[in-house]
Amino acid sequence: MGSAADWNCIREKVIARVDSSAEDLNKISQEIWSNPELKFEEHHAHKILTEYLVKEGFKVEGNFILDTGFRATYGSDGGVNVCVICEYDALPNIGHACGHNLIAECGIGAGIAIKAGLEILGEQAGKVTVMGTPAEEGGGGKNVMIDAKAFEGVDVAMMAHGCPFYAPRPKFLAIQQIKITFTGKSAHAAAFPWEGRNALDAAVMCYQAISVLRQQMKPDWRVHGIFTNGGVKPNIIPEEAELFYYMRAPTKVELDVLIQKVLGCIDGAAKATSCEAKHKFEVNYLDVVTNKGLISIYEKHAQNLGVTFETNPSIRDAAVGSTDMGNVSYVVPSIHPLFDINTDAPIHSREFTAYAGAPTAQEPTLTQAKALALTGLELLMPGNKQLLEDIRKEFDETFGKSK
Repeated sequence: MGSAADWNCIREKVIARVDSSAEDLNKISQEIWSNPELKFEEHHAHKILTEYLVKEGFKVEGNFILDTGFRATYGSDGGVNVCVICEYDALPNIGHACGHNLIAECGIGAGIAIKAGLEILGEQAGKVTVMGTPAEEGGGGKNVMIDAKAFEGVDVAMMAHGCPFYAPRPKFLAIQQIKITFTGKSAHAAAFPWEGRNALDAAVMCYQAISVLRQQMKPDWRVHGIFTNGGVKPNIIPEEAELFYYMRAPTKVELDVLIQKVLGCIDGAAKATSCEAKHKFEVNYLDVVTNKGLISIYEKHAQNLGVTFETNPSIRDAAVGSTDMGNVSYVVPSIHPLFDINTDAPIHSREFTAYAGAPTAQEPTLTQAKALALTGLELLMPGNKQLLEDIRKEFDETFGKSK
């Protein structure tokens, strides 16, 4: 790292920059929270976030890859490129029950704080990228952006997610969505039932087979689904029925095993009812692979800012769902810490929605912005090349890549 005096100056600048912007950042968060928008429809959030970044001196590319995606940069090529990620889509009916308004606030706050540090170091030190990624809630916006090479040239990617507890290395499960369609033959259910082949029966048998399969699932595997089509009238044997399932496991390798077991349930139900079965894989999220070297830097800065991490393994190590940030972690060294917004309410609940918009969520969100900014700036400091090399080496070894 550069001299202690240089680092202390930058640290003070980062903290002061976030603190002096607290009112603006809260306004942005409240505006997003008060106007929840579903996946791929986050036009208002896109507008206010990009306008703020323009005002703060970033080069902003709006409608980046996706209509509601954006990329904002400050600095120069040739040095370290630190990417901070924003999410801002809401959930149907219950609004920001995953606190994406706070993720956006944290990402913007970290971005302007890293910029403040770069203004001291000089743009030649590198670049900060604030990436706006739509549709985390089931749309896989980051997957689309990865396919379009949005993360090429990025050295590390970071974001922080509100939660009922602090966990720097949370377990996010890999997930595969699957749509299952059974096709039979319609007939009058009272007059000529023997002429029909009941697609709904096939769907019910499939549902039951998957439920029975749970006895042989590992404790941290998850399969959950709903009926999306069960026929049109009771007196017509259903010729089509549909199910929609999420399959989850701790790693991609385990998920592939689980998928094969579910496919067996689908085939068995079709054969038992003389129906045809088709399936279509929908959005796929990979597990989050936390880069140990990068998260260690974050943990140091978060703790120095007063954060106390959860130590109870049953809470700290429990699976907390799935995210397309997992896919990012497979293409660039990444971290996705969780932070406590001063509530015991679970995410994806109406209670969590209320707390995500409460004043009590502000202090922890701003603290996370500071911690992410300090993490990124430590990599940007002159003399810290070895830190990034170690992070990249770990990433390459994890995924079997060679330089």
